Amino acid sequence: QVHLVESGGGLVQAGGSLRLSCAVSGSILSIHYMGWYRQAPGKERELVAGITSGGSTNYADSVKGRFSISRVNAKNTAYLQMNSLKPEDTAVYYCNAHLARWDSAGDYWGQGTQVTVSS
Repeated sequence: QVHLVESGGGLVQAGGSLRLSCAVSGSILSIHYMGWYRQAPGKERELVAGITSGGSTNYADSVKGRFSISRVNAKNTAYLQMNSLKPEDTAVYYCNAHLARWDSAGDYWGQGTQVTVSS
């Protein structure tokens, strides 16, 4: 079994900051890529930021310069630091991990954490 547990969501005023965490546990060989996605009501899920095991990152244009993704490989944990939050950042944020197990590889998802930014 593999579990992704997110934490750190909540309600914040515009201009504020939040830090999301995603911890991966279970029978894992390696985690190649970890990403944060978000889904707002009535919209499709979109990639916010991602990071490889080597530390290469990618960001959605809408969050560049405001959000920062990082990870601690030894803890199988990724973080998303969100600064200068805007009301349009309001969404459920999901953690994704592309990882390898002893007999398979694939994508796993967390349960999601709500981020609400008030104007």
